Amino acid sequence: ISLYAKPSPDFAYKLTHSLALIQRAAADHSPLTQASSLGAEDMVITHLMHQAGLDSASAGIFVLDTGMLHAETLALVGRIEARYPFKVEVYHPDADAASAFVEANGAQAMYKSLALRKQCCHIRKMEPLERALDGKKGWLTGLRREQSAARSEVHDIEQQVISVNGRVAERAKVNPLVEWTQGDIWHFISSNEIPYNPLHDQFFPSIGCAPCTRAVTLGEDFRSGRWWWENESAKECGLHVAADGTHEAQEPAAFEPLSSLANASSIIPIREIPA
Repeated sequence: ISLYAKPSPDFAYKLTHSLALIQRAAADHSPLTQASSLGAEDMVITHLMHQAGLDSASAGIFVLDTGMLHAETLALVGRIEARYPFKVEVYHPDADAASAFVEANGAQAMYKSLALRKQCCHIRKMEPLERALDGKKGWLTGLRREQSAARSEVHDIEQQVISVNGRVAERAKVNPLVEWTQGDIWHFISSNEIPYNPLHDQFFPSIGCAPCTRAVTLGEDFRSGRWWWENESAKECGLHVAADGTHEAQEPAAFEPLSSLANASSIIPIREIPA
């Protein structure tokens, strides 16, 4: 942690702003929930929720267990519940849909095409997300502008238009950490002894499903280890789509064929693409 725990000069302001944003979200967008990937940012938000005076009566926390998460990731659920006054709801993909996808396309389908990878993400993440957010008027995420080019224009609060029983409604997506740097995140984790995924210490700054996550190497951005065989424009699973849908549309070149990556020297993949 000491390599990264270097806060910004204005960190005190960022912390105050984030706490106020969470308190306002709980007051204005109830029922409120946190979408936690159990990554470093989301562990920070859980701690901030507690500092802001929230508990299970005022906000929830949910995790999407895709069936492909690292054991180190899932272990954090128990650590959250042991330390904080929150009960973590765990959502799973529809078992029949997940099994049918694997049977039809193989266990390594995500490497075959962008369309198959997106379909896998939809089954394991998007459909469970819809269930987790059902009835919620607001949700907290750990998005930061520094994470990637695709997230560089994320706002503190984004109003999402949704359909509820055939009627148009709004849901607030609240991003308390948009201005935080990686140094801010790890400074806060270190200062407050917040539990975190040990894979972060093995150069996994962003952690998702095990088959789609690798460690990063020097010079790569924070999310380059996610779906690393794809071009940058494709690297969102669908959970975090801009209001205008810009992260939803993908260019044909977003997916690189495996043959073009086999001899790539610009990255050092810890998890190799299966043959």
